[in-house]
Amino acid sequence: MSPASSPASPSSPAPRSSPVPRSSLPPVGLTAVGVAAIRAAESGRPDRLFDDPYAAGFARAADDWRSGPAAPATEEAARSRSRLISWITVRTRFLDDLVRDACAGSCRQVVILGAGLDARAFRLTWPEGTRLWELDLADVLEFKERVINAEGWRPGCARITVPVDLSEDWGEPLLGAALDAGAPVAWVAEGLLAYLTEEVRDALIARAAGLSVTGSRMGLTLAASDRLGAWRRDHPEGKADRGDYVALWRSTAPADPTGWLAALGWRAALFDVAERSAAYGRPLVEGDGGPSGARLVDATRL
Repeated sequence: MSPASSPASPSSPAPRSSPVPRSSLPPVGLTAVGVAAIRAAESGRPDRLFDDPYAAGFARAADDWRSGPAAPATEEAARSRSRLISWITVRTRFLDDLVRDACAGSCRQVVILGAGLDARAFRLTWPEGTRLWELDLADVLEFKERVINAEGWRPGCARITVPVDLSEDWGEPLLGAALDAGAPVAWVAEGLLAYLTEEVRDALIARAAGLSVTGSRMGLTLAASDRLGAWRRDHPEGKADRGDYVALWRSTAPADPTGWLAALGWRAALFDVAERSAAYGRPLVEGDGGPSGARLVDATRL
């Protein structure tokens, strides 16, 4: 089945919700609105790498749909935005494929860490008996639920939301929401780790390992290791422009991602944006390969 079409997802859910004030979302949650807008735009392409007919509803509900992103002020800003769009588009397809592959086997548990406005519970086709948990801040999940309820959307699997702060102990709340730590799990941490300190990031990966049996999978995105330092050099006063997501970062990728993950219990395969985009049939033009040094990770529990 092509990723561009899925019988579990309507091609264009009818818009029914009114805008929800953006002030109801914390700063990190606002980045999810931008991701939703990019996914909505990709879903409208005839050569789309995935179909997310729900993304437009989320962006519209946050009043971001009508205003749209500000025009890039410089040529470099335009190139940066183009690279970001490529990054988000390719990573979405990569992680879609990863959870599909995991669930094509014995896995019937999927956990989305820092779920934001992720719509995989609704737009992917799931095997019978699949359960999917979404973990995020309470404000983000409350915003999301208001949109879902207003639109009348229904997930294609059992969907459980767990309001938690991922910098704290989220393992017990997840177990309390009926995760079976004795069965395979597919974990997704998309666009998340950069917003955590190194200590919290490492604890999150280790905690997921502690809740996973051998063979469980984890899909990760790793931010470019030089981006945060470059931003700090360019912004010595620490002030950010509106929509500057790097200003919210707290860490970047370890210098040796495979060694780092092995020490935390995972065997990892790494991919870059240009390689994956070409594998999906959409070779990138020069300079549009996503953030330099960013990596996509398919990890398996040792």
